[in-house]
Amino acid sequence: MYKLPIFRDDDGMATIEYAIATLAAAALAAVLYLVVSSEAVVSGLTGLIERALSVKF
Repeated sequence: MYKLPIFRDDDGMATIEYAIATLAAAALAAVLYLVVSSEAVVSGLTGLIERALSVKF
């Protein structure tokens, strides 16, 4: 009967964890970029800046 090999050491686990964390960070950055570059956010920030700059003393 053939036995499957048993892997007991964690060689490569840190590399895999870093890769998963890097992919998660890239996905989060992509989502944030899409949100910030959306028309609603851009127009809201533009309006906020225009109101702040047009304050009269």
